[in-house]
Amino acid sequence: MTFTRRTIAGRETNPIGLGCMSLSWAYGTPPSDEDGKSLLARALDLGYDHLDTARIYGDGHNETLIGEALSGQRNKFFLASKTGIIVDGKARRIDCKPETIRGALETSLRLLKTDHIDLYYLHRRDFTVPIEESVGALGDLVREGKIGGIGLSEMSAETVRRAHAEHPIAALQTEYSPMTRNPEIAVLDVCRELGITFVAFSPVCRGLLVDERPDPAAMPKGDIRPNMPRFQGDNWAHNLGLAEQFAALAAREGVTAAQLALGWVLARGPHVVAIPGTSRQDHLAENIARWDWEPSAALVAEVDALINHQTVAGHRYGPAMQATIDTEEFEAA
Repeated sequence: MTFTRRTIAGRETNPIGLGCMSLSWAYGTPPSDEDGKSLLARALDLGYDHLDTARIYGDGHNETLIGEALSGQRNKFFLASKTGIIVDGKARRIDCKPETIRGALETSLRLLKTDHIDLYYLHRRDFTVPIEESVGALGDLVREGKIGGIGLSEMSAETVRRAHAEHPIAALQTEYSPMTRNPEIAVLDVCRELGITFVAFSPVCRGLLVDERPDPAAMPKGDIRPNMPRFQGDNWAHNLGLAEQFAALAAREGVTAAQLALGWVLARGPHVVAIPGTSRQDHLAENIARWDWEPSAALVAEVDALINHQTVAGHRYGPAMQATIDTEEFEAA
């Protein structure tokens, strides 16, 4: 069997999109603007038609890069961006007040050189503002034609239900991979029930479930992964062993580790899409090359037995970042 194209916010797309964050921030030194623009152009050539960005990525740099690189080709791709995490110098805050959302959208439209964004997310839950107020403001923007659909990022099933009751939610985005199983607690099922597309970010576990695995000790300044518990000390050694066994399963099946991770994510349901990120053109081509390959149920079961929330060592975030997350957590053993 093979996967087919999937629907998000009323539009059919390839089930594998491109997370654009690493072109501006987070994983060490980002590529030059020239190289970033080249990668974005190549992505369209390869069949990527869902690009995911956010206002916070490079404090506007990522949206600017996409606007400059692809503004003349706007009809070729589905565009998603996010608001809610606000940068003030070195400080960050979460702000999803209606007036903040509207102002942020206007800035994003200007940087992206477009008059509409197909999917606009609340990047995080603002616990000081009722979710209904934030979603109501986004609903106004849908009616004005400035956004095509409303998305939520890193939010719980309860929050999704409340938001969806205020205005239909098009997509819910959360980290999901064989190593990050939190969505299986509730939000995967809620999205299926309500007809919401589930968008999996970091589907290859921030570069761990690939054939060329990173060395946290050699990561450059500015890379966020050495601050993540799974990439530290004994946790890293343990998780690296799991990743090596995972890569062996992929090799046996004639695919790369990244392709197995993506196939595993997409096999969770026809309402699921994935947005792996990369700043390398070889990885860009690899990630989409087998987009229609569906792993067998037996292979999925092997992956599940090897890697799950009980076998992975360390949390995905440190305490400070975790405090901003609304997504459900597994109970401590």
